[in-house]
Amino acid sequence: MGVAITFSSGICRLPGLASLLGVDEVRGSRRSFTKAVAPGDLVVGWGNKVNTRRARRFATRHGLPYLRLEDGFLRSVGLGVSGAPPYSLVIDDIGIYYDASRPSRLEHRLNGQALPALPGGNHVPAGPDALDNPALLERARRCMAQIVAARLSKYNSSPERQLPPCDRRRILVVDQTVGDQSIAGGLAGPDTFVHMLAAARREHPDAEILIKIHPDVRSGRKHGHFGADDADDRTRLLTEDINPIHLLEQVDHVYVVTSQLGFEALLVGRPVTCFGVPFYAGWGLTDDRMATPRRMRPRSLEQVFAAAYLLYARYLDPDLGRPCELERVIEHLALQRHWFRRNAGTWLCVNFEWKKRWYVRHYLASPGNDIRFYQRPSSLPAGLPAENTRILVWGKRDDQRLRDLARTFDYPIWRMEDGFIRSVSLGFVPAIPVSQIVDSRGIYFDPESPSDLERLLAERQYSLDELERARDLRQQLVAARLSKYNLGERNSPLEHQAKPGQRIVLVPGQVEGDASIRCGTVDIRSNAALLREVRRARPDAYILYKPHPDVVSGNRPTDVENPAPGDYDQFIDEASIATCLEVADEVHTMTSLTGFEALLRGKTVFTYGLPFYAGWGLTVDRHAHSHRSRLLSIDELVAASLILYPRYLNVATREFTTPEHAITLLGQDLASARNTRLKPRPMARPLAMARAFLTGLLRELWRRN
Repeated sequence: MGVAITFSSGICRLPGLASLLGVDEVRGSRRSFTKAVAPGDLVVGWGNKVNTRRARRFATRHGLPYLRLEDGFLRSVGLGVSGAPPYSLVIDDIGIYYDASRPSRLEHRLNGQALPALPGGNHVPAGPDALDNPALLERARRCMAQIVAARLSKYNSSPERQLPPCDRRRILVVDQTVGDQSIAGGLAGPDTFVHMLAAARREHPDAEILIKIHPDVRSGRKHGHFGADDADDRTRLLTEDINPIHLLEQVDHVYVVTSQLGFEALLVGRPVTCFGVPFYAGWGLTDDRMATPRRMRPRSLEQVFAAAYLLYARYLDPDLGRPCELERVIEHLALQRHWFRRNAGTWLCVNFEWKKRWYVRHYLASPGNDIRFYQRPSSLPAGLPAENTRILVWGKRDDQRLRDLARTFDYPIWRMEDGFIRSVSLGFVPAIPVSQIVDSRGIYFDPESPSDLERLLAERQYSLDELERARDLRQQLVAARLSKYNLGERNSPLEHQAKPGQRIVLVPGQVEGDASIRCGTVDIRSNAALLREVRRARPDAYILYKPHPDVVSGNRPTDVENPAPGDYDQFIDEASIATCLEVADEVHTMTSLTGFEALLRGKTVFTYGLPFYAGWGLTVDRHAHSHRSRLLSIDELVAASLILYPRYLNVATREFTTPEHAITLLGQDLASARNTRLKPRPMARPLAMARAFLTGLLRELWRRN
C-alpha cells in the first residue's frame, strides 16, 4: 500500500491519517532520506505552509505524488490549537480549497471537470456529471438539515447564547485572525476587513452591526483585524463565546472575507456578502465583491455542499479511529451538542468522593457551564438563578438538611448513579465508567419516587426506528457477552451437575447494604432469605448461587446471614454472569440487574422485590406495582433503559458516545484485559481506594492550577 512521507512532526501525530490516505505508515522526515522510496509512496504537507516547500521538492526529486492536507469543514468538538484531534481532513493533489489563486480539486469538481482518484486514496473517480446525481443531492439535503438542526460548525465547543432583544435588523461582520492563510489565499488582505465593515455600515444605515471576534483571538492566542476602536453607537463586538449556527439564526445578513461562517450562513438561509474568494463564492450563491474568473457555472447550495462535505473531505470515526462517512461525524457531534444542552448551567455537586469528581466533570461537560463540589450542604451558595442551577448527589446520599436547603434556595435535586453497562472492573477501581445516569426526578432503583426512567417506560411512545435500534443493541450486547462489571471466567462453559431435563435456576447475590435493597425490597431483604424462598418454590430445580462480585472480591461486607448449603446446589464465584446466564433457564432475584440481563437473553425472570424492569408484563413478580400498569415489549424496555436513560462516554477521548460504540469499546477493553478473574484479596480494596483518592485529588488540584 505504500508509505506517506512528511516533513511535519504534527502530521505524523494525526490519528488515523494512514487509514485516510490508504497507506501502511506515515513516516517522519528524519527517516525519509534513509529509506528508499517505492511505488505507492507519496508525500504529504499541511496546506500552503512555508514548511511544505521542502516536502514538495522531495516529491518532485523522487517522482512521488504530493498531497496537501487541511482540516475539514466539520473538524472536532474543541479547537485545534487546544489539541482536539480532527475528525475530518481534506486531501488535495491539485491545490487547496482556500487558495483561489490557483485551481483545487474542489474547484475542478464544481466546474464539472472529471477527476481521477487521488493517489493512495479510496474515493472512486467522479465524472463531470457527478454533482447532478439525485441520490447525492438528496443525501446533501439530509446532511445540511442535520447540521443546522444540531447547530454544528467546524468547532463545536461553544455555548448557545441568546442575543439581547433588538428592534432593528442585525448585520453580522465576521473577523478572522491576522495571518490566516485563507485571507491571502482568498485574494484579500488586512485592508479588506476595513472595507468590509465600512460597506456593512453604509449599506445598512439603520441596522445594528455585530462584529464576531474569532475564538483564537478571544483566547489570547492570536490577533484579529477589529478591536474596541471599531465599536460605536450601533456597532458592537461579539467577544463572548457563542455557537456559530445559533448566532447566524439571530442575524439578517452576513459579511465575510473568506470565513467558513459564510457558508454556514447559507445553510441557515441568510444572505452572504463576500469580500474575498472563499470556496463557496463565485457559484451564484453569494454577493461577491471580487471577481472569480475560473468559476464558470452556477451551482446550487446542495451541489456545493455535496462537493465540499461529501466528495472532497474525508472523515474518521470519532470513536473507532477508522474511515467513515460524514453522517457518522454528524451523529457524533450532534450527540455532544445534545448533552451540552442538557448539562448547561450550574451544578452544585454535594459530598462526592474525590475518586469520582474527575469523571463526573466529563459526564456533566458543557461549554461555559459551572461545576462546583461541596463537602457539606451548609456550604451551598444562595441566590443563584434557580432556572439553571441544580444540586447533584450520588444515588440516595442526601439528607433532610440538604432537602430543606434545596427547597429554601429553590434548587432542584438531581441524582447520579452508575449506568447498567459500567466497566471491566468493580466500582472501587479508579477507572472511568462507560455509562452514568443523571436523573432529574429520582433514581431508577427507588420505586417509591418517580424517576426519569419510569416516566420513559410509562409514557413514551416508541417509534419503529427506536425499536429496531433497541433490538439491534440487545443482540449486540448478548453477542458480546457483556454485563455491568464484566468480571469472572468467560472462556469456558459453566460446568454443573444438573440432571438431564432438570430446570436450572440462577440466583444472583446482592450486597445486602446496597441502596437498591433498602429501597426496592418488601419482605425478602437478604440473600439467605431469597434462597430459602427459591428452594421452596423450586424444590426440584438445580439452583446456582452466584454471590455479588463486590462481596467475592472483599470490596463489600459479606452477608449478615450465610445462605444454608441446602438451599442451593452449586456455589459460583469465578464464572462470569454471562456464562451463568447461558446455562440458566430461570433467574430469581430481589432487585439485581442480572434479572434485566436475563430478560435480554430471553430467560424467565422472577422478581421478589421492585426492580425497574418489573411490573411491565415481562417478569413474574411477587409484588404488584400499582403505578406500573402498562405492558411493554423487551425492545421498549431496552430503548428506555439502555438508549434514552443513560449517558455514555468514550473513556479514551472523554467525549460522549452511543451505547453501541460503548459496547464495542468495552468489548475491546475486555479482550485486552490482563485479568478479569475474581479472587478475594484482603488488601485490594484499601489499596485501590487509596489510589482512587489520590488520583482524584491530584486531578482536581491539577485542574485548579
